[in-house]
Amino acid sequence: MPSAAHPPTRTLGFLCLLVTSLGWGLNWPAMKVLLRELPPLFARGAAGSVAGLVCVLAALVLGQTLVVPRALVGRLVAASALNVFAWMGFATVAMRWLSVSQCALLVYTMPVWATLLAWPIRGEQPTLRATAGLVLCMGGLWYLFGSGGFHLGGDQLFGAALALGSALGFALSTVALRPLVELRPVASLAWQLSLGCIPMLVLGLTIERPALAEVSATGWALMLYMTAVPMGLCYLSWFAALRRLPPTTASLATLLTPVIGVVAAAFVVGEPLGLREVAALGLTLGGVALALRKTA
Repeated sequence: MPSAAHPPTRTLGFLCLLVTSLGWGLNWPAMKVLLRELPPLFARGAAGSVAGLVCVLAALVLGQTLVVPRALVGRLVAASALNVFAWMGFATVAMRWLSVSQCALLVYTMPVWATLLAWPIRGEQPTLRATAGLVLCMGGLWYLFGSGGFHLGGDQLFGAALALGSALGFALSTVALRPLVELRPVASLAWQLSLGCIPMLVLGLTIERPALAEVSATGWALMLYMTAVPMGLCYLSWFAALRRLPPTTASLATLLTPVIGVVAAAFVVGEPLGLREVAALGLTLGGVALALRKTA
């Protein structure tokens, strides 16, 4: 029988999801502030590489093998490229030109694109619910980007394309690649972070050439937060939630992430949070929720 000292599994799962959503949500405005001092590829690549190293040490301490069977190497590299390099890297670069609300809503349309990609890849025709979700998403994004006349400059269009590419990359991975269940969670995270973020770090050092001597104490504190919380604690709490809750329930709960990010950005960086942003948020995330619940 559950007791006060041992909360029910479902409750613990939702607590893990709350930690995940808070950590990932607050990372959006934190990243926006950090980009004032560090370039995107270096910032994300450095944080992810350090987090990957910490996960390697954690896997060894937990007794999880880091040996990857030869048959899994291709799938592991593809997952790292799509789930980490594209998902994290493209979205971070996009934030140079987009607001948090614009970038977060584009990125979190991922489940809708996964539903559409499942048609040509798996032969799963979209349901009426999924189609309605797509319409809602497109309405929300149109209201956010186009209600003012779609006056986007070339840089903003490029940023939007990158954010959309981030969502499409993760969606493609979800549909086309089988989960790496053959690897233990911490070991899998260690490999994916390392394989996805080390190339980002190398590109950042060679192309962006960050001025590390000019980074403030606030900048380094934000780097520490991004390394320890979104890329460390939040991924571990996400895996813990998936062990206790159905995947659809867990995915729906993470829709709190962009909400937290957009609201926090209004307070931290002074981004607008008016009727347009709230309506776009509701329409887009409502559409994503419909797509996620297609099999519920």
